[in-house]
Amino acid sequence: MKKLLSFLALTLSCMMNGQEPLHCGADEMRIQTLKQNPEIAKAVIKRDAHLENFTQAFIQDQNKPTTATYVIPVVFHVIHNYGTENISDAQIKDGLTIVNKTFNKTHPNNATIHSAFQGIHADCDIEFRLATKDPQGNCHSGINRIASSLTSSGDHRVKSLIHWPPTQYLNVYIVANAAGLAGHAIWPSDADTMPSWDGIVLSHNYVGTFGTSNLTQSVAFAHECGHYLNLHHIWGGNNVPNFYFYPCADPNKDCNIDDLVADTPPTIGWQSCNLNGASCGNTVDNVQNAMDYSYCNIMFTEGQKARMQACLNSSIAGRNNLWQPANLMATGVYTAASSCHADFTSNKTMVCPAASAVTFTNTSYHGNFTSVQWIFAGGTPSVSTSNNPTISYTVPGSYDVALKVKIGMDSQVVVKQNYIHVQSNAATTYPFTESFETITSLNGLEWFANNLDTANTWELTGLAASSGSNSVMMDNFNTTINGRDELYSSAINIAGASAITLSFKYAFARKDTSNRDQLILYALSSCGGLSIARFNALGSLLETAPVKASMPFIPSSAGEWKLVTAPIISVQFTSTFRLKFQFNSNGGNNLFIDDINIHITTATKDISETIETFEVFPNPATNSCSLKLAVKQTKSLSVDVFTILGVKMKSIESRLFQEGGHELELNTSDLPNGIYIVRLHDGTRAINKSLIINR
Repeated sequence: MKKLLSFLALTLSCMMNGQEPLHCGADEMRIQTLKQNPEIAKAVIKRDAHLENFTQAFIQDQNKPTTATYVIPVVFHVIHNYGTENISDAQIKDGLTIVNKTFNKTHPNNATIHSAFQGIHADCDIEFRLATKDPQGNCHSGINRIASSLTSSGDHRVKSLIHWPPTQYLNVYIVANAAGLAGHAIWPSDADTMPSWDGIVLSHNYVGTFGTSNLTQSVAFAHECGHYLNLHHIWGGNNVPNFYFYPCADPNKDCNIDDLVADTPPTIGWQSCNLNGASCGNTVDNVQNAMDYSYCNIMFTEGQKARMQACLNSSIAGRNNLWQPANLMATGVYTAASSCHADFTSNKTMVCPAASAVTFTNTSYHGNFTSVQWIFAGGTPSVSTSNNPTISYTVPGSYDVALKVKIGMDSQVVVKQNYIHVQSNAATTYPFTESFETITSLNGLEWFANNLDTANTWELTGLAASSGSNSVMMDNFNTTINGRDELYSSAINIAGASAITLSFKYAFARKDTSNRDQLILYALSSCGGLSIARFNALGSLLETAPVKASMPFIPSSAGEWKLVTAPIISVQFTSTFRLKFQFNSNGGNNLFIDDINIHITTATKDISETIETFEVFPNPATNSCSLKLAVKQTKSLSVDVFTILGVKMKSIESRLFQEGGHELELNTSDLPNGIYIVRLHDGTRAINKSLIINR
């Protein structure tokens, strides 16, 4: 067999997606990287030669040490953007199970293995176990979840987000798109040269046998584990000095070049499951070998087993440390882990009136719990002992959920406050205004903060305001999580309207020019109904003030607030219309939102282009208040006062206002105590301010 030298190996598997093979550009990428980084390439080649010499000596050594089973601790990093790639713990664990079944010769499809290769089908004596401790020795689930847009690229950059010590753990990254492939890994000699690249990246739909994946596509994981343990593709094909490679199924391939494993017949490689496929003069090829590209590649040979075990005894990339008893103790896989943390998830946390059922999943770890008890405030049933119960909610409000799990006398408890938010169809009507001066909670009947990332979320603040004293804020300065948070309004009745415009003001600054924070405003026809984005700004397009790197951003002038106006589409003129602000954080500074308005209009421009300021004071008022406004140009304006249900209570007739400041007296002695909307308008466009009467 001709010796092959691997180099800077981004080893990408081309598995099957449906009936179409994914493109495999691994060797082209290697060649390009080698040409661009000759010094790194020299180091990789040197390490690979050392590993290859060690491997051949290990295989031939009759007195080599034996280990019953080589155990490899595994940690999963789910890099997601709140999409389908954020797969369940159960799917991840199933993915690990099917890998172990491939390595220990118990794969569900073993009976289909061609008779010519059943005799060399190996139980590799290698087991992959989910870590139960983090690098600091703390109890851990072995699964991290990190929100990042890098999930869509799925290249080596995902490893910069989180990377546990590779000499202690196999780092596995689950993404939406693994560089356009099923998965990729680098070989030990390359990992030894660039430790920060060590690990495996997998597209979510190639992990496990259910959820977003299936049994056929699950073979990708074991394939990448083979590369991680120094296995070549079964057809071989790298020749570093000549920068040459062979693609899978190349009919012109030199059959003298293969994978350095004696019991795998030379082959050109297969991209389909042709069990009688033959090439390179063979009677039959080992099409089902885990290192081929067929979608039935489910076995390793005895020769591949020996090569992988040699890798696990070599110091290259520290693979020989992974299975040592001290490391197994440190990573929590030496013995069965005890119960250490109660936790749960649910399929949703915001409940719409027409869809009240919520399914909860017990994600506590570790061990088989002897008892489970849930308490659901506001739910039906209010108590459950099911592991994954489904609960109904009907009364609007915010509710706690508690879970207690026990193993023997050992118990763990978790309580998540205001975890479930039940919306109401009770609606206010337009003109609608919100300046956050009167509400006391974002988890009440007016607004709901949906904290998807469990870090900082929307909060009421008196730090800054476009008008009045208060606004709503996202404390983005004091978080390191690239998360997502939503802010929902209550229902607003705009049924029967002929033309509606919404407007709001916001203020935002970045910490540096690389930040790509994003704010999106959606108009919803109903709770869970038709959603249409009305505003979307990302990165530099979102900022309203200069970069502020070292201190929290707090807008200090009107010039640091930006007005946004947008029409609402007529198909959304419903009695249960809602607004949703979505903020995707990406390292920037604080965000503030204020002065949200929904009003009748016949134009897309907001009246604020001619009205510089409009204030109501005192507020709360008793028998009278003043309306203070500054006009940029001569304008005819009127004032109407509405209840929050849209009933007009009084008016100030239209008058001509010259450029400059003005003040009007509003008699409120005939208005009962309550909340009102003061509407300044020119007949088609308006600015709304809330007013409280309290005697």
